[in-house]
Amino acid sequence: MTGIAKLYTRIRLNGRANFKDLCRVAEAFGFELKRTNGSHHIFQHPDVPGNLNLQPSGKDAKPYQIRQLLDMIDSNGLDFIER
Repeated sequence: MTGIAKLYTRIRLNGRANFKDLCRVAEAFGFELKRTNGSHHIFQHPDVPGNLNLQPSGKDAKPYQIRQLLDMIDSNGLDFIER
């Protein structure tokens, strides 16, 4: 199991994440950082309609944005991309 896979499992189990770790997990599932506007990091996925907006709360990710990412992964059947 790779480091990113372990991060994803930990995030899924406890619902908390460091902001940088959440961005790494999003990128591992195929999301691409399209732009940054202030603290807002806008990610897009070629197979998912709409954007994923992530912003830090201190050094951590906001809990509702963690749930949004996990819901997008589940509802669109996204797979982890090994690099």
